[in-house]
Amino acid sequence: MKDLFILAGPTGIGKTKTSLIIANELKGEIISADSMQIYKKMDIGSAKISKSEMMGVPHHLIDFLDPDENFSVAEFSSMSKEVIEEIYNRNHLPMLVGGTGLYINSLIYNYSFAETNKDKEYRKELEVLAAEKGVEYVHEMLKDVDEVSYKKLYPNDLKRVIRALEVYKVTGISISEASKNEDIFNIPYNVYYYVLNMDRAKLYERINKRVDIMVEAGLLNEVISLSKEGYTKDMQSMKGIGYKEILEALDGVVSMDKAIENIKQFSRNYAKRQLTWFRKDPRAIWIDKDNFNSDEEVAAYIIEDYKIRKQENAVGQEECL
Repeated sequence: MKDLFILAGPTGIGKTKTSLIIANELKGEIISADSMQIYKKMDIGSAKISKSEMMGVPHHLIDFLDPDENFSVAEFSSMSKEVIEEIYNRNHLPMLVGGTGLYINSLIYNYSFAETNKDKEYRKELEVLAAEKGVEYVHEMLKDVDEVSYKKLYPNDLKRVIRALEVYKVTGISISEASKNEDIFNIPYNVYYYVLNMDRAKLYERINKRVDIMVEAGLLNEVISLSKEGYTKDMQSMKGIGYKEILEALDGVVSMDKAIENIKQFSRNYAKRQLTWFRKDPRAIWIDKDNFNSDEEVAAYIIEDYKIRKQENAVGQEECL
């Protein structure tokens, strides 16, 4: 099996700089696991890396989709697998870098609910039901077929609630049951999964500062430009944190100051959910940035750890032959 390197972590923690250092040392190519950086014209709010910042490292699955196009986890998985093979053929290391947990899991778990047959009519039926009777009503439907997901998902997380119901209807197996499959880690990669973490208060401070930098860099003008081009709040892309809040301010729902405050709050909430998500995977190797003085030190530690684990894996595989 070939290696798949993963660098994950919450928004604002500094994955980009660390990943570039590692990629240059390990001859890596980066596959973005970020559900917002896939979109063109959405650069500031997604903190998208620029060409000049890439340090010569090839990047994949960023800046390729128009904002009015939808993109599914299944599509990400399929495209990523093709890119991974191309990277292998160049004798380089595929590096999955980002914070969208569903994207990462679609490659490192052996279950098919991301790619399973879809039932668009049933999904639409549930959406109508939620509009007529409320999201709580649809959420309660999940209790009868997948109590684990029912307890894990909030009623307002309608998209994932509907997806869980859809998966059960199509396959007869709940997402939570699929995750118990004994072959769940039986995938064609040697996974090296690193998750960056740091003191929560420091992380939140970084996130707040990052939002301020986005605003100074022209986030408002970016959203105005997108709006003038006809991209609306109903589109998947414009529901991203940073975009929907500015749109609300432009529509007069809230003041601009309140919108910026909301961006910070929702970004912090998202970071908390990301950390909870990553903790579920026993393969994840947690890296506390507070134990290092710089991104260079963090990268050096991860590189050395990867080399050691890679050697141990090679020895273990030889012994199995």
